[in-house]
Amino acid sequence: MNLVMDSSALIALLRGEPGGELIPPFVDEPSNECYIHAINLCEVYYGFRRETGDQNALRVLEAIRAMPIIVREDMDTDFWLSAGCYKADLRRVSLADCFCMVLANRLDAELVTADRQEFGPAAEQRLCRVRFVR
Repeated sequence: MNLVMDSSALIALLRGEPGGELIPPFVDEPSNECYIHAINLCEVYYGFRRETGDQNALRVLEAIRAMPIIVREDMDTDFWLSAGCYKADLRRVSLADCFCMVLANRLDAELVTADRQEFGPAAEQRLCRVRFVR
């Protein structure tokens, strides 16, 4: 199964927050292919950098890179136009989360997130398949 990780899912794992314990089984399952968009990885980086400084944020990135998660940098015209459509229609969803949804659809993947507030509307409207970890 293809899975796209939202930044909130990885942050929950790295901080030991509720739902984070559900991430390793997804990532470690050999039949799963796990992905994250570079923009969502940037969210993880800047969150940790703000809270704990650059050196720790870089260590967090190293820990993520050691996981079997493929970083995608898709940014072709169709991709960013789709993200822009989601942002225009959903309004309160962050642009980074729109990129996550577009990547999930592009890969026919399930989006894994700990953020019900951001992805609840997308799930309700069936804009992509979403699995909430909390």
